[in-house]
Amino acid sequence: MDITNNLNKMNERFRGFYPIVIDIETAGFNANSNPLLEIASITLLMNDDGWLELDEILHFHIKPFAGSILIPAALEFNGIDPENPLRGAISEREALQTIFKKVRQGIKEHNCHRAVIVAHNAHFDHSFIMAATERTGLKHNPFHPFATFDTAALSGLVLGQTVLAKACIAANIPFDNTQAHSALYDTKQTAILFCEIVNRWKRMGGWPPLPHHIAEKIA
Repeated sequence: MDITNNLNKMNERFRGFYPIVIDIETAGFNANSNPLLEIASITLLMNDDGWLELDEILHFHIKPFAGSILIPAALEFNGIDPENPLRGAISEREALQTIFKKVRQGIKEHNCHRAVIVAHNAHFDHSFIMAATERTGLKHNPFHPFATFDTAALSGLVLGQTVLAKACIAANIPFDNTQAHSALYDTKQTAILFCEIVNRWKRMGGWPPLPHHIAEKIA
């Protein structure tokens, strides 16, 4: 058996977790009262040589849920007009159902046991997705209930930067500030950044791990 090739599989790389890059735009900071307005997700794959790559993208504009509170400052910040008919917005239930279906397919294809959200300052995105899932009564949420992979923390460790734009620049990833605060653009940049951090660790010799008998000799 080729042990190295086996360790290059997605289900071995992250302890059975299937990483999904997510970014959202909202009308405030309260996951229970302020609505999701936009969400994008990107699945990842690992090629035969064990390098992490971007795979499929999903992107939706979302209608504010009934009774939600929209904070004007938040709308000014992200530039979203929830009333614009050209947004083609759908309900948060429809958007999450589609994303969950794609994620569950990926979990099965990669032989993983659960998905984990990858996001920049991931607690924020995770909290809104969990709140929307509960609010809409969706079953079989594929995402871990509390674990996340936070690229802000990873970037602070690897690149000395925690702001997405600065972390990308430090990693030699182009970043266009005029497109920032769009869920689609920020998800793409976060996905590229996450892949670079994971792949950089591999290039440095940190993955695959040393066999136990070699590691014990070094220790």
